[in-house]
Amino acid sequence: MNKQDVLDLLKTIKYPGFSRDIVSFGMIDNITVDDNNVSVLLKITTEKDDKKQAVIDTVKNVLQSTNTFDKIDVTLSQEGHTPPHTHQQQAPAGPAPLEGIEHIVAIASGKGGVGKSTVAANIAVALTQKGHKVGLLDLDIYGPSLPTILGFNDNPELTQDKKLIPLNRYGMKVMSFGFISGNDTPAIWRGPLVSRMTEQFFQDVIWGELDYLILDLPPGTGDVQLTLSQKVRMSGAVIVTTPQDIALSDVRKGAEMFRKVQTPVLGVIENMSGLVIEGQISSEKDVKIDIAGVGNVDVDKDGHFEFMVDIFKKGGGVTESERLGVPLLGEIPIDKEIMDSTDNGKPLVLSQPDSSVSHVYIQITDRIHTTLQA
Repeated sequence: MNKQDVLDLLKTIKYPGFSRDIVSFGMIDNITVDDNNVSVLLKITTEKDDKKQAVIDTVKNVLQSTNTFDKIDVTLSQEGHTPPHTHQQQAPAGPAPLEGIEHIVAIASGKGGVGKSTVAANIAVALTQKGHKVGLLDLDIYGPSLPTILGFNDNPELTQDKKLIPLNRYGMKVMSFGFISGNDTPAIWRGPLVSRMTEQFFQDVIWGELDYLILDLPPGTGDVQLTLSQKVRMSGAVIVTTPQDIALSDVRKGAEMFRKVQTPVLGVIENMSGLVIEGQISSEKDVKIDIAGVGNVDVDKDGHFEFMVDIFKKGGGVTESERLGVPLLGEIPIDKEIMDSTDNGKPLVLSQPDSSVSHVYIQITDRIHTTLQA
């Protein structure tokens, strides 16, 4: 067996508690094959020694089952690598100013216009509804969206020592550059000023004790993202995309950036994933109607029909999540309810908690929470 053969074998080993394999998690530091001897160096950093040992034992057992090697050596590297399910998984590149916050999750996108802020707000509200202490921080300095999405634009108060007190909305703590500048005022700033403002949102805001701080990042891989990687220890990033290729190409850049700064990508969300069309016709029995470009659509005895139209394309999020080796957290369709709730300043999981799209947001939130608590 050669090195590639060994690597292929290791791809069959799942990290304990996950459906994802240790190779896609990036836990293989090195493989050496010398005649009938094999050495595997693992990068696993976690405080759970039982999981470390479980991986080591499984790797040994899988290699022994081939009856190929006389000597099998499986060890842990000093550098280590943390799978994306513990908040201790990445060492901060600088000081960590956010004491008292258990998980910091970045909601990111490679390009603008993919609905990232709407997704971030609904995830934050869904976490709040489940009893968690949640903060929501809008870091898009050039185009803050939260004042519109949450339906208010108050000015935060200052303490005597010039610290900002985050606003309270729907049971969570909220902060946005739009609350300070006025949502209609354009920000015309160079990079150093953006980086300084990003730091102040962490160092000069009294967040208190939080289970989750959800970060609504600006699109791309610019100054805000780089400042975050240097100053804040994040539990992980969730990348929002739309199905078409032009958006997916930017997803790859964003995912690579987070990995370079040692922030795990928790998963991909495909937004605007098809348009649900519903209608009613006069019918007293089950029939079918032919829709151009769709084909036969079932109509029930009450005359109700429903079908999905892939306006952009289908499956881009699945393909990209598989390529990145991360879960597809959910597919959110285009829906007028989302637009209405956003324009009305009340996230969909609050305004219509029983709608099918709200259930998608809630499932996504549950998957993020389960991953970080595993």
